[in-house]
Amino acid sequence: MSKTFSIGGIHPRDNKFSKDKPIENFPIPKRVFISMNQHLGMPAVPVVKKGDSVKVGQLIAEPAGFVSAPVHASVSGIVADVAPYPDFIGKKVLTVVIDTEGDQWLEGIDRSPQIRSEITDTPQEIFKKISALGIVGLGGAAFPTHVKLTPLEGMKPEYLILNGAECEPYLTSDYRLILEHGQEVLTGGEMMRRVLGNDVMGIIGIENNKPKAIAVMKKLTSGFLQWKVVPLKKRYPQGGEKQLIDAVLGRKVPSFALPVSTGAIVQNVGTAFAVYEAVQKNKPLISNVLTVTCSDLSIQKNYRFRNGTPIREILTAAGAMEKDGTLSAPFAKVVNGGPMMGKSVANLDGPVMKSTSGLVLFTEEETKRKEPGECIRCSKCFQACPMRLQPYLLYQLALAGNTEELEANRVFDCIECGCCLYSCPAYLPLLDQIRLAKNVSLKNKRK
Repeated sequence: MSKTFSIGGIHPRDNKFSKDKPIENFPIPKRVFISMNQHLGMPAVPVVKKGDSVKVGQLIAEPAGFVSAPVHASVSGIVADVAPYPDFIGKKVLTVVIDTEGDQWLEGIDRSPQIRSEITDTPQEIFKKISALGIVGLGGAAFPTHVKLTPLEGMKPEYLILNGAECEPYLTSDYRLILEHGQEVLTGGEMMRRVLGNDVMGIIGIENNKPKAIAVMKKLTSGFLQWKVVPLKKRYPQGGEKQLIDAVLGRKVPSFALPVSTGAIVQNVGTAFAVYEAVQKNKPLISNVLTVTCSDLSIQKNYRFRNGTPIREILTAAGAMEKDGTLSAPFAKVVNGGPMMGKSVANLDGPVMKSTSGLVLFTEEETKRKEPGECIRCSKCFQACPMRLQPYLLYQLALAGNTEELEANRVFDCIECGCCLYSCPAYLPLLDQIRLAKNVSLKNKRK
């Protein structure tokens, strides 16, 4: 029987138009812009300078602390610059720019298609490779994976949950990864499970609107007592870390507590694949899979891209750009990520990063926002909130700038899923104001 989380949630149309499109290798870009700030924590510190020659997989930036991750060259060529460049939202971040010359890989990286499912590395060796090769969470936040796999005093994990829910509408990159590389995903998951301990149970959660993916993983795990597949009801935000733990284990993460406090650690299936490539192939996290999609069925792609590829090049290849550099009609907006939690692209020349999962195109009609009305006290935002918050109250407190009351009403428990915004019949910008207020409160705390 399919499981789901216990509080809130919504049921938007999934619009998985690209689910039957196999993963294609995106052409190597002529120039890449590799951000030093593409993981949660401290930005990486460049170890290369302008004029240096680099190979694919070569270290170009070291971690700036424990909660940080190294960055590696995704192409071979010459370092053209190390300076601040605008990212996809227009914010300038320290970037290593590389002009591509050929495709020369660092020695020791196994590029063969052969699947190596036998694990010979010890847990300590696996952990060391995960840390050294820049593996981060590919489910959204890009949290350094080695940090999640580091035991916390008094918190022994009992379960490792691989997140294959992919509850965001439109996105299909995780789904295609499971269908095409299920064995590698399972092997990477098993490696992480061994790092956490042999007594840890492995669980793979997949929404039941992906029956082929469920069948693939059930077949692969049939001979493993340590692993089981749990079908999940189609419900957003089923793939949220806290909601997934609730759905699979029936345990709730307390306010200000880490998920591991429930005995569970959650990793994305894309992260598991990256771990497989790091440990078995000695390949750093220099590429990932993203979906390019829209309501127009003529533009549907799942690309394996090189880190740092300009968004404009990907959209051009997908057929979404005109020769003059503007979006093809009738598109008016691009969202980096899914429509619920993604962010609008303000700079098409900005690069994709390690954790980029999709580029979703929308027409002006689809993105036209209705004028906000008056709250009718319907409580739909409260009913939809998976964290049992009161979005309208937080919205009013945010407008008033009442930081103390915002914190007292658990504003930091907001996971910014957008359920309140989606469900509001008055079209109030609930999430926008709450997100701004959270950022202000965080800045004040840092000061």
